[in-house]
Amino acid sequence: MSVAPCPACGQRNRVPVAATGSPVCAKCKQPLPWLVEATADTVDAALHAKVPVLVDLWAPWCGPCRMVAPILEQIAAERAGRLKVLKVNVDELPQVSARYRVQGIPTLLLVEDGREVARQVGAAPKAALTRWLDEHLAAPAH
Repeated sequence: MSVAPCPACGQRNRVPVAATGSPVCAKCKQPLPWLVEATADTVDAALHAKVPVLVDLWAPWCGPCRMVAPILEQIAAERAGRLKVLKVNVDELPQVSARYRVQGIPTLLLVEDGREVARQVGAAPKAALTRWLDEHLAAPAH
């Protein structure tokens, strides 16, 4: 569980790692940015959501990962109610990076219905990441 301020009214809200829908503000009912950190207990449930999940495989010592982090926060805010951003620390959850055969970080995975539909390896500017998301979110399901 994380706490996020509502972009519309400023109310601080608890945001679950996994939920049946998308989080909304308790006060004004506007969609909240869904940016959460996975733990060993929550990672599998967190990969399944009614909205696409952008998985950020990162590590605290990784400079490019730290450069991408604020971009992902912006994307989560801009796509509140339409996208979930799940941060996975590969040092704490090596089994997740092994499962997805991650060889370099940062690696971004776009997951829909629990399945990987796209992958971006390495840091990229916001415009490139937004374009990448738009291309793959507009594509029909595989």
